[in-house]
Amino acid sequence: MQLRDSLRNLVESETLKPGTRIPSTRQLAVDIGVSRSVVVEAYDQLTAEGYLTSRRGSGTCVAEHTGAKTGASALAPLAEEPAPDARWDLRTGTSNTIDFPRAEWLRCMTAVINEAGHQELGYAPLAGVPHARHVLTGYLGRVRGVRNRPEDLMITSGFAQGLALVCRVLLDRGHTTLAVEDPGHPGEREFIATSGLRPIGIPVDADGLDVERLEASAARAVLVTPANQFPTGVRLSRERRAQLVAWARKVGGCILEDDFDSGLLDTADRPPALQSLAPDRVVYAGSASKTLAPALRLGWLVGPSDFMASVEHVRAGWDIGCSGLEQLAFARFIDTGAFDRHQRRLRTEFRRRRRTVRAQLDTQLPGAWLLSGPGGLQAYIRLPPHIDEQSLVRAARHRSVLLRGGRHYAASTAASPPALVISYATANCTALSRSLGEVGVAYREQSERREEPDISRRTT
Repeated sequence: MQLRDSLRNLVESETLKPGTRIPSTRQLAVDIGVSRSVVVEAYDQLTAEGYLTSRRGSGTCVAEHTGAKTGASALAPLAEEPAPDARWDLRTGTSNTIDFPRAEWLRCMTAVINEAGHQELGYAPLAGVPHARHVLTGYLGRVRGVRNRPEDLMITSGFAQGLALVCRVLLDRGHTTLAVEDPGHPGEREFIATSGLRPIGIPVDADGLDVERLEASAARAVLVTPANQFPTGVRLSRERRAQLVAWARKVGGCILEDDFDSGLLDTADRPPALQSLAPDRVVYAGSASKTLAPALRLGWLVGPSDFMASVEHVRAGWDIGCSGLEQLAFARFIDTGAFDRHQRRLRTEFRRRRRTVRAQLDTQLPGAWLLSGPGGLQAYIRLPPHIDEQSLVRAARHRSVLLRGGRHYAASTAASPPALVISYATANCTALSRSLGEVGVAYREQSERREEPDISRRTT
């Protein structure tokens, strides 16, 4: 902690400038007389916080864009609009941590600690604790149809680390680009660009990713959210799924499937993972951030054996694995059925919140409609053409409601239809009704201004 805090202070005070190369973990350990593992842990934490960057063969450097004021990763919720006095925050990037199952998680963690022996209290294997990988493999096969072996699954520090590892492997294999959905997660595009790959936006329509546009691009790898596209909520159609797999096989490509919120989709309306169609071409990624809590930093990657071997090789130069105790607690959480019960409770609550959003649209935003599907954590609301998206976002902010327009998520500069993206991850039904009521006032004011006659022209 002393080493981590000292280095962080040096970066924040700009004593260490962006791009400055710092000593290797081995050299710094020798210089200050501590174990190398101490330095590795400090570097890993600072890398995760965005202060440092590390590449095999290039050493460790101070990040070019450290974000020292916030210490935030590009994939973390954006906070470029600080508004401590805002009453409602409907921006995406949050999780429902209020309903975190504290008692059940504590029971699992307590049991794991009580039963832990020398092996469990030591360093976990780089790819994850074998028992946790075995349990997670069975769970993913049962609920998502993922076809894999425990040997081809790696437990990561959340989705962000998984994405970073995949990007590094793609670079090592000669890729220069990674196709992404448009609209999509702006932080992911920035994260990919920082990794050294060039993100290429591929349009999304009512059937999901436009695979024909992907085929016309130079990309041989693509990142998709097929079960519930972020942020529109549309689903990759059956035809597009087959077309995407055929593209990957034709170009010898790689599909990275981000299954970020499948646990929040109704089971009767949830397609199996894309990975089930092509285990040899799809790297499946998931995490517990949306269904449990981001603070756990529990994620996973599943891929072809040769690809996962490359991932493990890259990771060996980055860190020494995740907390074995938390992996075992998560495995127990799954085994006891607590994870399934928790997700059922969340699905029931989010179904109510989504119905509230739909009802508010009819009364507060007449002429707008819900584009997204029946589940997930956010609603993509298409606005009538005459509504100015940015003006409405600003007006909502003046009424103490923070939200984002659809163009915030666009990768291209081409004009797109006006839209709002409403997250209901942290807003209950009462908060949604009140906040959307305020948005409705701003919406009607903008509509009325448009309908006012031009008195000066009529007088002339």
